Amino acid sequence: MTNAALTISRRSALQWVASTAAVSAAAFALPAFAAWPDKAIKIIVTFPPGGASDAVARLLAEQLTKKLGQPVVVDNKPGAGGTIGGSFVAQSAADGYTLMLSNTTPIALGPFTLDKLPYDPVEAFTHISLLGSAPLVIMANPKAGISSMAELEANARKSGRLDFGSGGPGSVGHIHGELIKKQLGINMQHVPYRGGAPMTTDLIGGVIPVGIDVITAYVPFFKSGQLLPIAVTSTVRSPLMPDVPTVVELKQPKLVLENFFGLSGPAKLPPDVVARLNAACNEVLSLPEIKSRFIDLGITSSATSTAGFNSFVKDQVAVLGPTVKGAGVKL
Repeated sequence: MTNAALTISRRSALQWVASTAAVSAAAFALPAFAAWPDKAIKIIVTFPPGGASDAVARLLAEQLTKKLGQPVVVDNKPGAGGTIGGSFVAQSAADGYTLMLSNTTPIALGPFTLDKLPYDPVEAFTHISLLGSAPLVIMANPKAGISSMAELEANARKSGRLDFGSGGPGSVGHIHGELIKKQLGINMQHVPYRGGAPMTTDLIGGVIPVGIDVITAYVPFFKSGQLLPIAVTSTVRSPLMPDVPTVVELKQPKLVLENFFGLSGPAKLPPDVVARLNAACNEVLSLPEIKSRFIDLGITSSATSTAGFNSFVKDQVAVLGPTVKGAGVKL
């Protein structure tokens, strides 16, 4: 082999080694620098379509899709007081692609209606961002002869039993009905439905006289006269229904119960993913169209840090968990 040929051969070999090394280095570097997200993200809703959580999740998903550059889709997994969907998320990979529209039921109520906790409501999740909260409304069919809490109590005592509907066993409406029973010392029979929509149909149709649920979906029915609001379960009156008294005004402070909405994921989500999601959620809450939509839904928005949301969840669980146990609600 000539000296020139040997030089070319050596040069080719060195170039091959260099290019191979570069490719190998890039391959090893990919996991460290891979951008999140690089595929679709799911938000699990622990109730059927049509309810308050579903409405909030779809508003959030639409905006996060724009901000994260990947599709964000809603997946409804209802049942067992929100614990079916909650368990699914708690057991999912901590990669940021499976999240949950967390709220009062799957976090602070539903787990405590079971003999054994299906998951630790605080430790089994990464609680990313609080979105807002809304009161419940105690409502009646206009033909039921119940237009106040006093008449509700009188009706239950006179008839011996008063049926009330909710969006499902272990739902926030169910728990609140049990609290009313205990607080007023009356007999109320829970009639569970698979979500707020079918409960509304039967309530308007007179199949059940009373319903309890998050205020979000019901304002149009109050305005049309199809349903009659009796009380809201917050400490201050709802701006959507300023003429409707609060349970505090009715001398029943122990009946205060609001439903929070937040975004959570499995435990041990990567800190950079959590930080990006929290920032994105807070940006969404600052949008005028989202603020307006939340007001229409009776929701008070609450942008928070991740640490703030974790502290909030701990407080909710500490207060409501024993309340559910004390009321004796079982699934």
